[in-house]
Amino acid sequence: MREIRVRSERRTQLIEITRQVEQALEDGEAAAVLVFVPHTTAGVTINEHADPAVARDFETALERIVGDDWGWRHVEAGEENGASHIRASLMSPQVVVPLDGGRLGLGTWQGIFLCEFDGPRERRVLVTTLGS
Repeated sequence: MREIRVRSERRTQLIEITRQVEQALEDGEAAAVLVFVPHTTAGVTINEHADPAVARDFETALERIVGDDWGWRHVEAGEENGASHIRASLMSPQVVVPLDGGRLGLGTWQGIFLCEFDGPRERRVLVTTLGS
């Protein structure tokens, strides 16, 4: 297993990590790679990476779907962050990507994104290959 560290700059932010995942791949004949975020207020997803506006649209949509001003009960370090937990659960803590000759089997427009919902902060992303 390899670890990637990613620093977010905003409370809600999608950060493309495709290249970092590729660099973290272990040599060998693996069938797939698991990309996992061990955090309850962050996630990971696959979506279009060619146009940065797509990531910004995701950020805006998730903030509108789950509002910060809903009177959340969960308070962490003096700040309501219940919305961050809900947004992370709407995404996923992991994605599995097939490997083709040791390379990510993503489509032309696809990229892997860390989804930050409680930033800015540094996050860990765990990358491990599966099967052979």
